[in-house]
Amino acid sequence: MIATLNSLPSRLAADRDRAFPDLVHALQDGVYSGALQFTRNGHDAQDVTQETFIRAYRALGSYDPERISDLNLRPWIWTIALNLCRNRARSASRRPEAALAEDRAEAGPGPEAQAIADAEVNEWRVRLSTLSGPQRTAVVLHHVVGLPYSEIAASTGRTESTTRSDVRRGLARLRTLIEEENR
Repeated sequence: MIATLNSLPSRLAADRDRAFPDLVHALQDGVYSGALQFTRNGHDAQDVTQETFIRAYRALGSYDPERISDLNLRPWIWTIALNLCRNRARSASRRPEAALAEDRAEAGPGPEAQAIADAEVNEWRVRLSTLSGPQRTAVVLHHVVGLPYSEIAASTGRTESTTRSDVRRGLARLRTLIEEENR
């Protein structure tokens, strides 16, 4: 994937329409996984993921080829995705809605296995919610999405050393929570 990402900016500069599906293919799973952690809802994460790529496509249409060639794509895409997640959270806090059950129409594990999986996901959501916003963002982007510190720093506008500290402190807090749960 790294080789694909390295060649994508020049390919996008030469032919945005032909190269853009490769960009989506390379990054959509990571964007969805991260957005799911931030939005805590599968439908919202899908919406954020889709809107991220729509905005990226539109933005690329207004950039000159030299600017596109110089893009570091993952941090650029994550800047868009994080802004959408923040906007969605801000909007939701202004108008609370009844939580909708996620659509379970897809074939999957049985009810017992699904209940266990849902409980584990919910436990991690609760744990992550105890972290400060920057720590949660850094931990999710580094350990769930797999971004390196430099790309997280570029996406969030924080320095790389601050990003490393956010991850380290966030993980320490999570370890403490798990140890307390196991007592």
